[in-house]
Amino acid sequence: VSTQSTGSFKTNYNTTYQIQLLSTMSEDQILESDLPDVEDAVEEGMFNTADIVVFFLFVVGLLVFFFYKKYQESTTVTIKPISLQQLKTGIIESGLDIVKRMTDSGKKMVVFYGSQTGTAEEFATRLCKEARYYGISAMSADPIEYDVETLKELKDVEDHIAVFLMATYGEGEPTDNAIQFHELIKNEDTDLHGLNYAVFGLGNTTYEYYNKMGKDTDELLEKRGATRLSELGLGDDDGNIEDDYMNWRESFWADICKRFGVVKSEDNLHIRNYKLQEHENMHTSKIFKGEMGYLGSYSNQKPPYDTKNPFMADLTVNYNLCSEDSDRVVFHCEVDVSKARIKYEPGDHIAIYPENNSSVVEQIGERLSINLDQVISLDCIDEFSSKKNPFPCPTTFRTALTHYVDITTPPRTNVIKDLAQYAADENEKAFLLKISSNEGKNQYNDWVMKDQRHILQILEDCPSLQPPIDYLLELLPRLQARYYSIASSPKIHARSIHVCAALVRYKTRAGRPAEGVCTSWLEKMIPSETDQFKIPVFVRRNQKFRLPRRATVPIIMVGPGTGLAPFRGFIQHRAAIMREGRECGESLLFFGCRHEKKDFLYEEELKEFEKEGVIKLYTAFSRDSEKKVYVQHLMEQESLKIWELLESGAHIYVCGDAKRMARDVHKQLLDIIQDYGKMEQTEAETYVIGLENSFRYQKDVWS
Repeated sequence: VSTQSTGSFKTNYNTTYQIQLLSTMSEDQILESDLPDVEDAVEEGMFNTADIVVFFLFVVGLLVFFFYKKYQESTTVTIKPISLQQLKTGIIESGLDIVKRMTDSGKKMVVFYGSQTGTAEEFATRLCKEARYYGISAMSADPIEYDVETLKELKDVEDHIAVFLMATYGEGEPTDNAIQFHELIKNEDTDLHGLNYAVFGLGNTTYEYYNKMGKDTDELLEKRGATRLSELGLGDDDGNIEDDYMNWRESFWADICKRFGVVKSEDNLHIRNYKLQEHENMHTSKIFKGEMGYLGSYSNQKPPYDTKNPFMADLTVNYNLCSEDSDRVVFHCEVDVSKARIKYEPGDHIAIYPENNSSVVEQIGERLSINLDQVISLDCIDEFSSKKNPFPCPTTFRTALTHYVDITTPPRTNVIKDLAQYAADENEKAFLLKISSNEGKNQYNDWVMKDQRHILQILEDCPSLQPPIDYLLELLPRLQARYYSIASSPKIHARSIHVCAALVRYKTRAGRPAEGVCTSWLEKMIPSETDQFKIPVFVRRNQKFRLPRRATVPIIMVGPGTGLAPFRGFIQHRAAIMREGRECGESLLFFGCRHEKKDFLYEEELKEFEKEGVIKLYTAFSRDSEKKVYVQHLMEQESLKIWELLESGAHIYVCGDAKRMARDVHKQLLDIIQDYGKMEQTEAETYVIGLENSFRYQKDVWS
């Protein structure tokens, strides 16, 4: 009870003191107190009649409050307070004890995965399944679900094995679910003596900090006293990460066999993790219809909105930014987030959960002769597993194939190997077993990866292959959200988020059509007065790609193609500041595309911003001249200007293709620093590292 709310009482010191005292007392203390009673108070002139009534109601209210509070305490669970850091990161400790979970379930091996796109989680599931061949009971674990401090006690589990499959996110960052774990092992006071471990890292050589999390995890665990069981493995997603994983897996199991004296058994070669349950006459309110985490969350929306609880946003605008005669399609989309009150900043990402192509879903149903509308559950056989279902259940086969599993990415070797047993034709079975083996990895790369065969096409090319649909659903990886740089600023578009995305569509080497799951889905949704569409979205903060805190700091932006997206938000943000009459630093934009007349994204808008003095625009149209001109060539032409701005404290940003463009821009930046800073190459590299460490050189790139 606050004393701010006692305005009906006279401002008498004794009265106020009594009220304050009462508000801090328990019900027993109030009843047994020696405070003056009401009659004495009246005689002494402390209260009038109105005060007595209010005072009486106040005391009764306090008693009711205390009794109700005691009742609540006896019937509710204590909730652990959430720290400010947890609110900022969105990571809330669940407090699960990994050691207790392992001992209760009889597990000897735990596979932790730091995963952003699902690949590390998929590998973790495979490794746990393989452990059964060696007589080892294993479990996969999402580190965000556990109290990472309990890792220190894992040494108490006899002959334990802790495997860490760690993906690197962005520019050498831990994945969202591995941040707490990374903080633990970075802490020099963390003692992990007695912990037996092995690490496989997942990365991409097109990024500057290739596999940093895998390397850091391996090194830091050793520094904290843990014992390495097998050498560090590194997977390259720009090459063949499946091949890299298989090679590491072989050496890992060889080391485990040698260390613990276990032997691989060929019995139970095809082990199921889930069993199928079909439901009849289940009410639709109990069936998942595409929700990511909570039943009914799409119809009953409640914040906060995140990966498990996306917001169903209205798609209000969707049109092609390129001309009709262009061979490219780039969508400008706007989603209304006003009802969700979602906050975002320029540089953040919007995640969109797409749907698989309905035609492919129908064809899988026909090919496997199933009723797509049958309501089913896939329930985990291991009662101690924290993952009870591979995706939200109960649901229908149609919903699972549409929303929950990835049916267009070429399946990995383990999927093909497990499906081979269902080929009636011995030649087809032998072929599938061959390409899924170590000896047949070249054939796998050629027939599956280079031809980009997805599961439906494999079923078509192997007519006798007839796997159970529930086993297929168990084996296929989860369909992941697609992330896009936000192309707007809340200073101008507070109620909506803009997306700039290029349509992915091509023919494979085998002549079959292929397309991006999300962009081909968005292509079909053109809102109008008669057609309205909603899409599941949430915002992911990107603290590593931010405008300078002071608007007067100059910025240099390099973003060809859809790499322009976040810079449109940056520019809008600075334009809004200037329209408020405030000063902004210089803003240079280096933009490139193929043809000025066909795919100059946001041309009119950018030229208008240049007229207003918000930006200085430099453009390169690579196919409009005999000699191809790219953004790095424009930078070379403006070398002196760039150097002067860097020396005055400018921030430089790069967004777009990591494999070629970002590397060429990085090389050009080094050349500028060497030439105008009069530095040797090593000195220029040190200068660039200084820019990165002070967050003055930021990249948002993809491969």
